[in-house]
This record gives sequence, structure tokens and C-alpha cells, in this order.
Amino acid sequence: MSSKRYGKEFKIEAVKQITERHYSVAGVSARLGVSQHSLYKWVKKYSQAEPARCETQRQQAELREPKAELKRVTEERDILKKAAAYFARESR
Repeated sequence: MSSKRYGKEFKIEAVKQITERHYSVAGVSARLGVSQHSLYKWVKKYSQAEPARCETQRQQAELREPKAELKRVTEERDILKKAAAYFARESR
């Protein structure tokens, strides 16, 4: 079962039909052959104004690096805790 990929322009046009032309999601879904779930996701993603969407994406990109660093440091801390407990048992 292969899923069909849609281009960005197609998605934006589908969102415009819902947001600007006030067609129902069910109607656009049936007409275009796209699931309603996909349309709702596209509306959420593409209905924001372009500058707001770019700002949101930039903020998300800025947060990815500190989150990855935090995850790495947390894993290192957990490994060191286990090593300390192991060596404490060994020294007894």
C-alpha cells in the first residue's frame, strides 16, 4: 500500500478552498480524493500567514538544538550515576 505524495502548492490550494472559499472539509476531501485528516493537518500548517509560519518554524529550529543537548547530557548523567553505583559496590 503506497501513500500518495502531494506538493506544497497542491496543499496550499486545498487549504485556500477551505479557508478563503469556505468550502467544507468533507466536500474538498471528496473532490480532491484526499482524506479529511490530511486536510485538517494541512489547514493547521498552511493557514497561518507566511511570516508567522516562518517565525514559528525558526523558533522550532532554535529549540531543537538545546533539546538535543539536554537529552545527550541527561543520558551521560544517567550513565555516570550507574557507573558510580557500580564502583561503589565493587569497592566494598
